[in-house]
Amino acid sequence: MEAKKDQRQGRVVVVGSLNMDLVVRSPRMPQPGETLVGRTFAQVPGGKGGNQAVAAARLGAAVSMIGRIGADANGAQLKQGLEVEGIDCSGVSSDAALPTGVALITVDDASQNSIVIVAGSNGALTPEGIAAREPAIAAADVVVCQLETPRETVFAAMQTARRDGRTVVLNPAPVTAPLPRDWLELADFVIPNEIEAAALSGVTVDSPEAAYRAAAALREQGARTVIVTLGGQGVFVLGDHNAQTHGTHYPARRVDAVDTTAAGDTFVGGFAATLASGRSIDEAVRFGLAAAALSVTRAGAQPSIPRLAEVAL
Repeated sequence: MEAKKDQRQGRVVVVGSLNMDLVVRSPRMPQPGETLVGRTFAQVPGGKGGNQAVAAARLGAAVSMIGRIGADANGAQLKQGLEVEGIDCSGVSSDAALPTGVALITVDDASQNSIVIVAGSNGALTPEGIAAREPAIAAADVVVCQLETPRETVFAAMQTARRDGRTVVLNPAPVTAPLPRDWLELADFVIPNEIEAAALSGVTVDSPEAAYRAAAALREQGARTVIVTLGGQGVFVLGDHNAQTHGTHYPARRVDAVDTTAAGDTFVGGFAATLASGRSIDEAVRFGLAAAALSVTRAGAQPSIPRLAEVAL
């Protein structure tokens, strides 16, 4: 699809984490107690909130970020990187006591990854900080949240967005147990991956058919539209608009994957940017998938996220 940026412009607010990613590439994942010799090391900007903000900005939206960094070199680098992308960082506060969050990422030769997160300053983003940024939320078309910041803060952000009549996207990651009904009812779109969908629904997700069962269970719990990302199998969507047809499976594009680290975040950012521009759910899903397919052909989190002009449908 050919589209100029000014034709796609919508407003997206991302409430979430900002991490410095410490990325090691190794032949395989280490076993407990094992030491492996890695291939390469890189330090790159990340965090699900930061990744999704960069994705939305590169893929056509005007973006504001609400988050918290430490008063350290990592925090300064993360904020500068967001500003270079044209992201409004007036909602990014600094913490004098806690360091900027970090993520320790191992990527193996099969392009799969494992991640350990230390929240740091992300854990000090408060509901009061959300209240202070309500004008930005009220001006947004779409508000995007994840679960790498305190639960009460995420809940406050979704409540604020819902009260202001904004479209709410919840990427429930990380998650280890079902979410309360009042959480799911606040989100217009709940976007888990296979593991998260299983944790939320109790249904093992290993196919589009299983994704349908998980999505149906989440709708029974109060979710409006559920979009399960399935990695190389694409995504499965179930909502009021297609419930009568038992949902829609969108296959993934076949690409030579290098690193899957930010694929899910790229999908969420591309989906939010497209939705904010007034496009349909179908268009937003297809565009998010196309952007995510490009991202996995490149290494790193934010460095792998494509720009609008690169994505063709």
